[in-house]
Amino acid sequence: MLDLLVRNVRALTVSDERPRAHTVGVLHGRIVGLDEEVEGLAARTVVDGGGAVLTPGFADAHNHMVWYGLSLAEIDLSGCRTLDELYDTVAARAAELPSDAWVIGSKYDDFVLGGHPDRAALDRAGGGRAVWLKHRSAHMCTVSSAILAQAGVLDGSARVPEGGVVARDDDGAPTGLLAEQAQQLVDALVKPYPVEELAAAIERAAKVYVSEGLTAVTEAGIGGGWIGHSPAEATAYHLARERGTLPLRVELMPASEVLHPLGGNPADTGTIGVDLGLRSGFGDEFLRLGPMKIFTDGALSSRTAALTEPFCSHGGLGVLQDDPKVLRDTIVAAHRSGWRVAAHAIGDRAIDLTLDAFEEAQRVLPRPDVRHRIEHAAMVRPDQLPRLVALGVVPVPQARFLYEIGDTMAEALGEARVPWLYRQKSFVDAGLRVPGSSDRPCVGVGAPLAGLRSMIERTTSAGAVLSPEERVGAEEALRAYTAHPAWASHQEHERGRLAPGLRADMVLLDDDPTAVPSERIGEIGVLATFVGGRCVHGAEGLRAHGPAPVPV
Repeated sequence: MLDLLVRNVRALTVSDERPRAHTVGVLHGRIVGLDEEVEGLAARTVVDGGGAVLTPGFADAHNHMVWYGLSLAEIDLSGCRTLDELYDTVAARAAELPSDAWVIGSKYDDFVLGGHPDRAALDRAGGGRAVWLKHRSAHMCTVSSAILAQAGVLDGSARVPEGGVVARDDDGAPTGLLAEQAQQLVDALVKPYPVEELAAAIERAAKVYVSEGLTAVTEAGIGGGWIGHSPAEATAYHLARERGTLPLRVELMPASEVLHPLGGNPADTGTIGVDLGLRSGFGDEFLRLGPMKIFTDGALSSRTAALTEPFCSHGGLGVLQDDPKVLRDTIVAAHRSGWRVAAHAIGDRAIDLTLDAFEEAQRVLPRPDVRHRIEHAAMVRPDQLPRLVALGVVPVPQARFLYEIGDTMAEALGEARVPWLYRQKSFVDAGLRVPGSSDRPCVGVGAPLAGLRSMIERTTSAGAVLSPEERVGAEEALRAYTAHPAWASHQEHERGRLAPGLRADMVLLDDDPTAVPSERIGEIGVLATFVGGRCVHGAEGLRAHGPAPVPV
């Protein structure tokens, strides 16, 4: 007897062997057959889809789940259109808090506001409280005087980490803006977060994710550096899983700062790693270690991405996050130690450095089909494309950024470099598989269906179309959010398609994202989400359509 039979659906399998199906059978968490292979078999639970569309579960190859979950409990500043509106929002929250409480907000956009918040204005709005406002890019934040004083910036005792910038006015006084590694001055005051708080953040994020059809995500940096929240961050994921509040699959990227010398036998190739020599791939079907995450540069929106030619606005070449030799040595050592590497590289100079390091790593220790990654790969020159292909590198761009901050990025780079920006079709035409991702919460809307639309349209919020030649079709966009993230994680034989033997991770939609006009894709409703054949979202709605109750 089957555990689950889903029938009367229009299934988009994302599988070349059988692209369409109408019935799916599930046993022990895996798909065991399609259509005639399972029709007529008894099942403990039968779901009649009523003609709805069934696809593989969506996956997000680059997101920050803990950070997003934390942001859900903070002031959402993404809707503020003026600085005065932002100050009023901060003042309203501050009035609800004790005098010693922190006022924390996120997702403000200086491009929309016309500038960054002013420290003195934050002091007034917060009533002298500690005010911490995070930029939407995550590469900057603005803080009040109370925080600058605690961090030692006002009295000059603070030691600004390399690669960090404390913005100052014409008189040399700090404005409250902290960029890149300088944000660690604030981190030192609040981190490490309690594991219980992180587990609660994971639960909040997970509820949103499964409601959007997500069944697998990659957490892009935990445990160390400015991106991590606690040295015990993985414990929070284990805790959420034990409590049943982690209903989807998660791959964890340890930050490069977490890796350390292991002191093993001199004959071992592994020289650095986490304790016990754990490395990429360790774990199980729900929680496993992914690549090591390393930052090589900053961001385009903060003009800190490392470029070979200056920015058109504000000038400058951006910054590398560390000495180039240190970055290369870390990447090579991680490769030698059996890790896959996920290098954050946005500017073309940072991408050059990363490709050089990957090439050197393969010379030192050849590893076939290792699938190292470049996170964002935002500015890829034409001459860099063949190198990505030759090295088997996985580019992980975020098309949704084009809609939300594409106008800002185009202004920063200039017309000649816009065709390099968040490429898609060039990667696909070169034979690369491009996984879909959001970088949530750095993006305002991180839902997979919104990402599909941006891949297809490449429009900005102002209505411009950036490099229409880089558009992809709806079917490729669907692969980007299903099959390709699985492949990037060496999981293509486990998930990402609707095919016998694969995990029964599925999403039931009220319309077909490959058939509706692109402007309607973001409006498609998620009726139900299944992980391993278990309904983790939408069970109540299914009870109204199916002949048998769906176990949750």
